[in-house]
Amino acid sequence: MDRYFLTTGRGISLPEFREVPVTPNSPKREMEPASSLNERLGLSFSNVSLLTRALTHRSYANEQFEGVEDNERLEFLGDAVLDFIVGEWAYNRFPEMPEGDLTKIRSSLVRNERLAEFSRRLELGFALRLGRGEKSSGGHLRDNLLGSAFEALIGALYLDSGLEAVKRFMQPLLEWMSPSILDELHDPKSQLQEITQSLKLGTPHYRVINTSGPDHARMYEVEVEIASEVKGRGTGSSKSAAEHAGAKDALEKILNTKDTKYTKEEKKDLNL
Repeated sequence: MDRYFLTTGRGISLPEFREVPVTPNSPKREMEPASSLNERLGLSFSNVSLLTRALTHRSYANEQFEGVEDNERLEFLGDAVLDFIVGEWAYNRFPEMPEGDLTKIRSSLVRNERLAEFSRRLELGFALRLGRGEKSSGGHLRDNLLGSAFEALIGALYLDSGLEAVKRFMQPLLEWMSPSILDELHDPKSQLQEITQSLKLGTPHYRVINTSGPDHARMYEVEVEIASEVKGRGTGSSKSAAEHAGAKDALEKILNTKDTKYTKEEKKDLNL
């Protein structure tokens, strides 16, 4: 993996990298100790054991003879802290944006898939303490584990260093994600349903037609049927992502047909 660093000038340095497909023959990496992660990300934990707990999955805790606490309570706390931090950031970052769009931005940024992207950006997966089964099955690559671990990290950072430290940590990540969030502001599935109903075409139906890849890197392909005709296709790393891609494809096709009543200005409003 070729790595470069984007220095934010404040808070952390975000690793920027080219993604390399993970295969059974990919070289294995040693687990990164919490102390190393603390230094690499510039977190400045005064209580590194709190960071260690944030990186401890219950599968690891269950295999230990001595009492080892997992990260689930920190995950609960981090979820609440993230909700506030992201909401405040969106409010200040987009001063002219209406409440409905701010809510969409916050919801998109705190969903598990997005938090997993943050974890991958920080290469957090290689610092997770996982049980033997989770580790051998590629648990450090799965969205649900990565998203939950990111929430736990935020909870631990809040307890150790306070709300301002969490804000400084999150600022470069939120700015990095900002362009793609704005692109996704208008949900293509909702837009497609609104348009098909206005054209009296009924409700779009989504059907998974193919899955591929190992469990930890599954890819889905979806067809979108409207009035019993396939109008769009999409692929993604989750069913939701594939459905969104399929809805976007169907929208473009419908809005570019000769008999559509939508103007260029209306298409621009729909972000197409």
